[in-house]
Amino acid sequence: MPMTSFPNLSHSMGEGLKGSPSREAVRALFDLPFTELVFRAAAVHREHFDPTQVQVSTLLSIKTGGCPEDCAYCPQAARYDTGVKAQKLLDTEEVVARARAAKDAGATRFCMGAAWRSPKDRDIPKIAAMVGAVKALGLETCATLGMLSGEQAGALKAAGLDYYNHNIDTAPEFYGQIIHTREYQDRLDTLAHVRDAGMKTCCGGIVGMGESREERAGLLHALASLPAPPDSVPINRLVRVAGTPLEQTAELDLFEFVRTIAVARLAMPRSMVRLSAGRETMSDELQALCFLAGANSIFYGEKLLTTANPDTDRDQRLFARLGLQPMPVPGVVEGHLEHDCEDACSDSASGCCGGSGTGCACAGTVHADLLMPMAASVA
Repeated sequence: MPMTSFPNLSHSMGEGLKGSPSREAVRALFDLPFTELVFRAAAVHREHFDPTQVQVSTLLSIKTGGCPEDCAYCPQAARYDTGVKAQKLLDTEEVVARARAAKDAGATRFCMGAAWRSPKDRDIPKIAAMVGAVKALGLETCATLGMLSGEQAGALKAAGLDYYNHNIDTAPEFYGQIIHTREYQDRLDTLAHVRDAGMKTCCGGIVGMGESREERAGLLHALASLPAPPDSVPINRLVRVAGTPLEQTAELDLFEFVRTIAVARLAMPRSMVRLSAGRETMSDELQALCFLAGANSIFYGEKLLTTANPDTDRDQRLFARLGLQPMPVPGVVEGHLEHDCEDACSDSASGCCGGSGTGCACAGTVHADLLMPMAASVA
């Protein structure tokens, strides 16, 4: 079908709607022809980001195993026999050494994960010390520690934590089939505490857990409909771990995974969309399609908490093949601080945040022309 059959795509990409798309609009995107969907996502991606740059994070498990939750996908749940042994919280010195090694390997963000339902108040000073020491290396900092109280979130913010990860995992209506020990509202409450403390949110989910396309649309709609869209949106492809209830789940169609990435980009145009768990078994070709469809962040390093991840050499070779480069740390452009994006977001033509859009007040901009279902766009 010739390009002229899509007159909406010739409009200025800057003309969009404020707020989140409806669930019906998100579902309609999933139903677009694959190449049309990826084209629209790529167009929005390059409006807000440099398409040749990928943000590179490293994730370290600072407290492994022994979690009391029953998340059906998780090898760290104490109730499942997955071979993961419970370990105590690492010392700050070891965490800093690992963060320094990650920075030397090219990472710009360092994420610390602990297998807790929620940290105890006595744990927070230890985590705060880690955060401050990692931040002193010049890295962005992120943590995922389970549910937080408002006071705990405030203490982590004061220590210099930039991002807090707390995934909603799946659509609200499918959540009860995956987790029974933590309510969906508990997750929303923690995200509210993180936002109220002034930290950036990292929030996404897992696909390939047996959910339907409708439920994948529900996940993305729920993320885009949060009071502020997440600054980072990790899209995890289920790693089927032996011993977990989901170990025999059928693998998600690969094109359907790329569709999920593309719809995430269209529904949350200024968010970082991260290829997270499951990359170790993805071909270079599949990852290239995901980058084309709007993914612009990866976890970098041989392990994600307890599951395998591509080694750094493989990722460096992939970046070289695709002409990609690591995204610089936000806030510095050619040695100079960027302007305060919150003061500039009212003018979409200003190139807010130097094109990064991270933490930006206009992160909820959704392009009406690219969200239109195919039937409505045909002349």
